[in-house]
Amino acid sequence: MRRIATAALLLPPAGYVILFGPEWLLWLVISAVALANFYEYAGIVAAQGIENPGLLGYAAGLMLLFVRQWEWLFAVAMVLGVLVVAMRFGDLAKSLPYAGALTVGVIYIFGAWRCGGELRAASPHWLFFALVLNWLGDTAAYYVGSRFGRHKLAPAVSPRKTVEGALASVVAAVAFGVAYLHYFLPSVGVVDAVILSVAANLAGQLGDLAESALKRGAGIKDSGNSLPGHGGWLDRLDSSLFAMPVVYIYVLRPWSALALW
Repeated sequence: MRRIATAALLLPPAGYVILFGPEWLLWLVISAVALANFYEYAGIVAAQGIENPGLLGYAAGLMLLFVRQWEWLFAVAMVLGVLVVAMRFGDLAKSLPYAGALTVGVIYIFGAWRCGGELRAASPHWLFFALVLNWLGDTAAYYVGSRFGRHKLAPAVSPRKTVEGALASVVAAVAFGVAYLHYFLPSVGVVDAVILSVAANLAGQLGDLAESALKRGAGIKDSGNSLPGHGGWLDRLDSSLFAMPVVYIYVLRPWSALALW
């Protein structure tokens, strides 16, 4: 019940910010959530015995959120800069794990939220779709898996996840995705809606497993305890971090440019 209550409290303000809020408010919320995600990620990194990414990670992440041109050049410069900073350790064996953890965390979290902001710029409904698709999928997986799950999905990574729960997540995502896109983004055909919903949901499930692997490697159960029934903000949004880039790729349609060659 705590899981449902927490989701019910979060959805209305999130829906307002995404669908109706001014742009400055959206980016303020995205920045705050991304920082909270990175804070919890940094805790996982530290629990694995790697130097905490710290302030450099927060600063690089916010820059990735807001740089508006030559983002790829910024990403290259960030990696090179992090490698230089990593040489400060007396024990140089710590340099590569620190640089890798910081770089992965910044792109994993802030890069994904940058995709979310760009989705909202294309249409508020794209961002709402990308987030709610996996929130509903996660809920379906939790309740179906806990009641009817018999076959383990990835026991070494997340022992409680089941194949039955994963299938329920896909079904819920497709049902929501097709209906939502039909009414709010009608230019998306039914076949595209089904394919996109499945792709974004599967990406989200992989995101959930990826965060579970990080936590298991660190020997911790949850990334935080700020959301009753869910754990931390990263626990709640791990699937969204993988799903938003997938939806954004669809919106960009890079294959259209390739077809011109």
